Amino acid sequence: MSRKTLAASVLACAVVSAVCIVLLYAGFIRFNYPSFERHPVQGVDVSHHQGSIEWSVLERSPAQFAYIKASEGATFKDPRFDENWKGALAASVVPGAYHYFTLCKSGAEQAANFVSAAAWTRSHGLPPAVDLEFGGNCSQRPSADEFASELRSFLDAVEQEWGCVPVLYVTQEFHRHYIANRFSSYPIWVRDIFRQPRLEDGRQWRLWQFANRGRLTGVGAFIDLNVFNGSIADFATFRCSRLDTAIN
Repeated sequence: MSRKTLAASVLACAVVSAVCIVLLYAGFIRFNYPSFERHPVQGVDVSHHQGSIEWSVLERSPAQFAYIKASEGATFKDPRFDENWKGALAASVVPGAYHYFTLCKSGAEQAANFVSAAAWTRSHGLPPAVDLEFGGNCSQRPSADEFASELRSFLDAVEQEWGCVPVLYVTQEFHRHYIANRFSSYPIWVRDIFRQPRLEDGRQWRLWQFANRGRLTGVGAFIDLNVFNGSIADFATFRCSRLDTAIN
């Protein structure tokens, strides 16, 4: 191969790589495309970061469920939680509430905040979820036993309030540090935008966040995309209680 040909090949590869990076960042392509044949129940998770969502438009998308941020830490309440919850219900998108767990506040304080923000929704929708990740969290890193004690306090209070077992949303890193071989009775929701997740302790996941820069009509910002691990019938039993409206 001549130097000129080699240089042209290198330049072409660089251009293709740059285009792919731009398309990935812009959300036009992604690493994962789980099929509806294998994962017939797919959904989203949202917060105030998505702005005002046109739920009536989103109803016509693949989103059959939506986990909606209600609270964070001991005091923050998502300002769009009520609006998003009611919009999802009106659009027949099955909703669930989630709380972002901070490492520098007690589990009891955070449970009280979550209950205050979202307990009015407990008669409908998905089991409550708790978001466990290092991204955006405080710098404090408690020991595994200290963390387990605080999370247990949170989970016990939430389970008592909702009447169903909460879901643990985890990144692979957080799972490795704090959740692996612990809390085995709780459903796991895993974030992995590169591949179908495999947890190091061999646990099966119930939900998979497969993209964090998704694009859906009706949402003006990037949105997280998820699948449920199971059939439509399995999903019906996963819910805290059956809604009057059917799954799309």
